[in-house]
Amino acid sequence: MKIGQLKVHSTDRTEVGQLLEAARRNLADAGVEAVSLETRFHVAYKAIMQVALVALLANGYRADSRGHHQLMIQSLPLTIGLSKERMVVLDAMRRKRNAADYLGSYVDHGSVEVCVVQAQELLADVERWLRENRPELM
Repeated sequence: MKIGQLKVHSTDRTEVGQLLEAARRNLADAGVEAVSLETRFHVAYKAIMQVALVALLANGYRADSRGHHQLMIQSLPLTIGLSKERMVVLDAMRRKRNAADYLGSYVDHGSVEVCVVQAQELLADVERWLRENRPELM
């Protein structure tokens, strides 16, 4: 990480709770088959970002730079002990989201399914980490 990419931040139960609840709503929205695959992928990815932000906040920091999505994902092995392999998969979701948003790339059904599963698993991992390490934020 480069100097200046993180700011010290003190979080609380309200902030963490609001972000976790928003992630759950986004995951529910990702299951709505009446909308496009791109929209479903986008909201599942948004849930990943909200949960990754919780992990960073619970460790006393907030991203403050360009590339904050990449920073939040790549910090997960440090913030909650996520395996490097899982972080690589989440980072692939970030790159897919960038391609869809900035290049108009197609989002296929398989990518939506992977993103939803990754978001669900990350939510469970962060909630478990919070219960074990920062229960006052739950």
